[in-house]
Amino acid sequence: MFDTAIQWANTLIWDYLLIYVLLGAGTYFTIRTRFIQFRLFGRFWAALAHSRSGAGEGISGFQAFCIGLASRVGTGNIAGVAIALTLGGPGAIFWMWMVALVGMATAFIEATLAQLFKVPQPDGTFRGGPAYYIERGLGSRLWGSVFAILLIFTFGLTFNAVQANTIADTLSSTHGIPPLVTAIGLVVLAAPVLFGGMRAIARVAEWLLPIMALAYIALAIIIVALRVNEVPGVITLIVRSAFGFDQAAAGAFGGVAAALLNGVRRGLFSNEAGMGSAPNAAATATIAHPATQGFIQSLGVFVDTVIICSATAFIILVSDVYDPAQPTAVAGATLTQASVSEWFGRFGTLFMTLAIFLFAFSSILGNYAYADGNLTYLGASMPMTQIFKVVVLLAVVGGCLGELPTVWSLADVAMGLMALVNLTAIVLLGRWAFGTLADYEQALPKGTPLFNSKANPHLPARIGTGVWRQD
Repeated sequence: MFDTAIQWANTLIWDYLLIYVLLGAGTYFTIRTRFIQFRLFGRFWAALAHSRSGAGEGISGFQAFCIGLASRVGTGNIAGVAIALTLGGPGAIFWMWMVALVGMATAFIEATLAQLFKVPQPDGTFRGGPAYYIERGLGSRLWGSVFAILLIFTFGLTFNAVQANTIADTLSSTHGIPPLVTAIGLVVLAAPVLFGGMRAIARVAEWLLPIMALAYIALAIIIVALRVNEVPGVITLIVRSAFGFDQAAAGAFGGVAAALLNGVRRGLFSNEAGMGSAPNAAATATIAHPATQGFIQSLGVFVDTVIICSATAFIILVSDVYDPAQPTAVAGATLTQASVSEWFGRFGTLFMTLAIFLFAFSSILGNYAYADGNLTYLGASMPMTQIFKVVVLLAVVGGCLGELPTVWSLADVAMGLMALVNLTAIVLLGRWAFGTLADYEQALPKGTPLFNSKANPHLPARIGTGVWRQD
């Protein structure tokens, strides 16, 4: 009965409510920012290119970007895309692209708000995110606390257990490594980083994410180059299937609805735009203007979905393993792994095992970073924070050794509720982000924009955190 109730809640939240709210909010923010994700796309990359400096003893904008990308880029980029292809056909990839492009505007709004309402920490870093801007912007400590609890449960514990389960299952099925050995190895690798604090997580993410993503993209480019003559046909197949013009490639459930639903759902799961998770990373950056980090975090959605998820899609679609007429013949991460192994044999299997491991491991670090900021919000003492790190490591062990279908479903419900709370907040607080963007664009012709909240005509009121007030 409990499982049935959880499944019913999941269906209600995701299939009938959240998808439409997310798309509606993304469309609203796209229009209100005058299509910022297209209009200032070049500025986004320029902000990222200059984001490694100027942080002093704090966390740089690039490091915050990598922390956010660490959580976004997980096994969903490998298994999730394959599932979307299986259930929705190649057309699901088109709708995955569309939801990412719309979601970039949402990501800008929530990251900018996280920067505006962040608070300083004794160690010279910052904490922030939806819990902080809900309290400081909307005056609701209660709903800020509700959000913080939902996020700590979802990202700090459950999603880390699921990522660990994916690593253990991959190593066990592919290489015969016992789950207990995997659990011990993960704890040995993760513990020094978690106990090293936010700076340690930022340093690891800063070098791990670029190497991991670039290696995976390079592999995809090589595979696609070997069959470059098939690329135009693959793109045509994706577009035709998205609008129901190719019923032979309609996925397991068939039709435009299946392509739309699965593409949107997997895209949202992967890029997390509007979920309220990535703003926790965005808030940690030490930068000169809040909009700058909004640009950088918006790029995280693009990199995650349009680049990395597309890499997986093209790896599968140019291979002979995937058959659009029989989409369920090979499914999930196995489909991606088999598609790579078709070209590279044993090396391909080893590479994909390493990719799955690194993608999932980076998510464990990024997920904990999110939980850390919300523990601080709830007033957790240092001893309590240290105890929670131990609990996270135990969740990793439990994920390696156990089966998690009920826990995963419960986490989906919690994440859906978390997203609904966050989306309500950012719609209500949107004028703060719009004003910050106007301030940035007005100052841009004069040089590098610097933000001052004191008597700022673009903002609804002064910000009481003391971070941006420069007397």
